Amino acid sequence: MQIISISSLKGGVGKTSVTLGLASAAQAQGVPTLVVDMDPHADATTGLGVRQDAGTEDVGTLLSHPRRVSLADHVVASGWTGSTAVPAADGDGGPGGTPRILDVVRGSSRTSLYERPTTRQRELRRLTQLLEPVTRYALVLIDCPPALNGVTRMAWAASTDVLLVAEPSLFSVAGTERTLRALDLFRKEYAQGVTSTGVVANRVRPASVEHQFRLGEMERMYGDRLLPVAIPEQGNWQQIQGAAWPVHAWPGRTAAESAALFDELLSAVQRPLKDRRTQRRH
Repeated sequence: MQIISISSLKGGVGKTSVTLGLASAAQAQGVPTLVVDMDPHADATTGLGVRQDAGTEDVGTLLSHPRRVSLADHVVASGWTGSTAVPAADGDGGPGGTPRILDVVRGSSRTSLYERPTTRQRELRRLTQLLEPVTRYALVLIDCPPALNGVTRMAWAASTDVLLVAEPSLFSVAGTERTLRALDLFRKEYAQGVTSTGVVANRVRPASVEHQFRLGEMERMYGDRLLPVAIPEQGNWQQIQGAAWPVHAWPGRTAAESAALFDELLSAVQRPLKDRRTQRRH
């Protein structure tokens, strides 16, 4: 099971949008996926069409006693599951077929109780203990808060991969470089299970000279860890997320182009680092 933390040190770079885009790509490809909403704002929960009164415990409550609960009892099927506009794989959802799995662990403000910095193993392993018995999914996406705090570190400790989201701006590029250094130190001490770290450029404006300059800067600073997929700024993202729809199901050419890019991004984060190096050289 691959567990990917989607993180950023700076808010407003589209971290949750990337999480939702990857979830949409996974659903379209029939990958059994769980989204864990660790951000106290719980925007991923809303974007996935899950109500806060869904009748299950939120992740903040579950983290308070991880050994005494079964995570499987508190997942909620995404509101996207019933979208007939998502193209189905062969036999998917048909008679005798296996329906697609896109489940959610609800976020809530209670997660903020764990934002204090900590290096205590008992605290860092709370999410790990929740996820350890889970075997139903091939992919787990963790939407982290936009901060380098105890919640983010808890997510990193439970992950196999960490994806940092950055936009091509001065403050975001510098902040991401600092986050990479902090992540490397954290991996050595507390998160040896993290096998891959990468950066994705998001909200890119291809016609912007400044953005093109910053993208070149990101390549020089991050090297092979900069993924070979850049997500452009899209004007109708707010509409798509407000409707709680997957981008793969949204009509129009722009959404289709974005969906294709998220397909590429999902393939890139599932690809070993050595393969990314080969692709970047070509």
